[in-house]
Amino acid sequence: MSRPQFRDLPLALSLLSRLPVPVDHSRAGERAATAAWAYPLVGAGLAALAGGLAWALSALGLPPGPVAGLVLVTQVMLTGALHEDGLADSADGLWGGWEPARRLEIMRDSRIGAYGVLALGLSLLLRWACLVAILDAAGPGGLIAALVAVAALSRGAMVTVMHALPFARSDGLAHRVGSVPRWSALLAVALALGVCAMLWGPLGSLLLAGVGGLSALVVGRLALSRIGGQTGDILGATQQVAEISALLALTTLI
Repeated sequence: MSRPQFRDLPLALSLLSRLPVPVDHSRAGERAATAAWAYPLVGAGLAALAGGLAWALSALGLPPGPVAGLVLVTQVMLTGALHEDGLADSADGLWGGWEPARRLEIMRDSRIGAYGVLALGLSLLLRWACLVAILDAAGPGGLIAALVAVAALSRGAMVTVMHALPFARSDGLAHRVGSVPRWSALLAVALALGVCAMLWGPLGSLLLAGVGGLSALVVGRLALSRIGGQTGDILGATQQVAEISALLALTTLI
């Protein structure tokens, strides 16, 4: 339980994607939180799949706008809109209630409200605009590097919030996964920064580290003040905010 294991990778993949991964959750459940160290690797792998599609579509002559749109569709399909759903529910709950209990109740409601719709629409618009800008400036290779680095970084930011914040409720996805050990959180951050450094060098990794840390801090502090801690929706919102922030930051490097 106190060190990484190979079985953590398929477990993390099964938690963060809709890919058919053969995992015995009845036996692997005890490592659900420990396996969080692998989240950046899973994110990077999923992003590489979407980036490969972007490369193929660009080679066929498709313009940057449609390519970026199809990349987003692919990412949503691979993850089952897990993080987007968390962003929408968090927006509805954190701004739609006047007290923590009511905010948590709104976040659990499967219906989407005005705040959630706006959050989803604006987040997709910002991501699409950034992908188009990166593709225009750096081509398919640059887009793949951006997708992979941002995916790893945003999952690392998510793990830091998982480790740092208490649970806002005594049930739900975050509580079922459990508390992330310190070593697992540190390893996740190290892997995320390592991926960023390999793809974008020292300056890029430093910029992304600052963006990822700030994103996790802002979402974490907001969740702590409004609902008293983390939920699965808050973790999804953290990933989305970190991804958008990192994409915006990368557009300044190209």
